Amino acid sequence: MSPPSILITGCSSGIGLCAAEGLAARGYRVFATARKTQDVAMLQAKGLEALQLDLDDSASIKAAVDEMFARTGGRLDALFNNAGYGQPGAVEDLSRSALRAQFETNLFGMIELTNLVLPVMRQQGAGRIIQNSSLLGYVALAYRGAYNASKFAIEGITDTLRLELADSSIHVSLIEPGPISSRFRANAFELYQRYIDKTHSVHRGKYEAMERRLTKPGPAAPFTLPPEAVLAALIHALESKRPRIRYRVTLPSTIFMLCKRFLSDAMLDRVLRQVGKGETK
Repeated sequence: MSPPSILITGCSSGIGLCAAEGLAARGYRVFATARKTQDVAMLQAKGLEALQLDLDDSASIKAAVDEMFARTGGRLDALFNNAGYGQPGAVEDLSRSALRAQFETNLFGMIELTNLVLPVMRQQGAGRIIQNSSLLGYVALAYRGAYNASKFAIEGITDTLRLELADSSIHVSLIEPGPISSRFRANAFELYQRYIDKTHSVHRGKYEAMERRLTKPGPAAPFTLPPEAVLAALIHALESKRPRIRYRVTLPSTIFMLCKRFLSDAMLDRVLRQVGKGETK
C-alpha cells in the first residue's frame, strides 16, 4: 500500500515545519508548502516534497493542488490548514486593507484550498481535514482584533463544514493551540509596523508595551510549548478512528475553555482584561 498523503500549508517554520518533518519521519507522503521560493528550496533541501503555495493567490493555490494531484495520481488522504499570521493592533486603528489581508490568508485562502480537495476526498470515500485555529478562536484578547476575528471565523466555518460532511467519511477537526514556540511574534511585529500608525494613535502607550513583548527574546507567555505539542494532536486527528472535534493544546487553551464554559460574560471579560493588562505593563 502507498503511504498516506497529506498537504500542509505554512511549512516555512514553526508548527508547519515540525508537522512536515514529523509526519514524513512517521511514513507519510508529505506535500509541504510555503509562500516564498527560498522556503520551498529549504524544504526541498530537507528532503521533503515541497510546493509553492500562496494563500492570497487563487492561481497559486490551484497550481499547487494540480501539481500535487499529478504526483499522487489524483489522491489526497489529509489536509492540514496551518498557514496564517496575526495582525496586531487596536480595532479602531485597523484599516480595511489590514483586515482584508488578514482574512485573505487566514480564512479565504484556506477555504478555497479546502474546497479544491473536498471533491477528491468524496470520490475516494475518505479524508481528514484539520484546521489550525487558536484559543483566540473562542476567547478574545485586546489588540488582536483582526486575528481574533479570523480565528472565530475559522471556528464557525469549520463547525459548519463538519455538519455538512456528517454523512460522509471525511473527518474535520480543529486544533486550538495556546502559546507555541514559532516565528509568530516576529511576523506579527512586521505586520504591526506595516499597518499600524502608532504616532497618531490614542493607544500609543499600549503599543510601546506591545513592541517590547513582540521583540523580546524567549517565550512571550507562560506555558509556551514547542510545536511538537501540536504535532501530537495532529497525529491523533489523522490516525484515530474517532478523531476529536477539537484539540486544545497548552494549559492556557484548556483554562480559557473552562473559563468560557463556566464564567458569566462579565466575569470572563474581567479575566481577559487582567491577562491583557499583564501583557501591556
